[in-house]
Amino acid sequence: MNDGAPHALVPLAVQPLTAQAFAPYGTVLAAPAGTGRPINGGNAQRFDLVADLQLGAAGGRPMLALFRAQARRFPHEVTEMERHALGSQTFVPLGERRFVIVVAPAGEPPAAAALAAFITDGLQGVTLAPGTWHHALLAVDAGDFVVVERAGDAVDCDTCALAAPAVVDWNG
Repeated sequence: MNDGAPHALVPLAVQPLTAQAFAPYGTVLAAPAGTGRPINGGNAQRFDLVADLQLGAAGGRPMLALFRAQARRFPHEVTEMERHALGSQTFVPLGERRFVIVVAPAGEPPAAAALAAFITDGLQGVTLAPGTWHHALLAVDAGDFVVVERAGDAVDCDTCALAAPAVVDWNG
């Protein structure tokens, strides 16, 4: 909670997005190496992206949305985080659109020191596990993102202000 007193910014190192590094927060979505499998008479290759979509809690159902994001300026100050406790949330860029993902483990509202930051290669997407704290979409490249998330009568978005802000100083 921000008590109004000035706090030093906690710098966040932005690391490349890998499945292993991101595993505590969810799943990385990317076409696997290889050719996939041919479909449509050989005119297309199919790549099945494995993600644990959890959308059914409390009567939830899948919702597909399009987010049209503006590019953010960096350094970017992180003062608030959010989470969706009842369902996973998936972000997939349309075209080569890089984005930074700032996350913290599920549980109590995080401190700035508990945050991690990842940069996609523009082709990767992510599925955030239910309850994972995350910052709103930080698009490096303006454009469209497909978002798969839980829809339902129960509100599924908690927010928290960080006691001390963090800063993503990514210079791409």
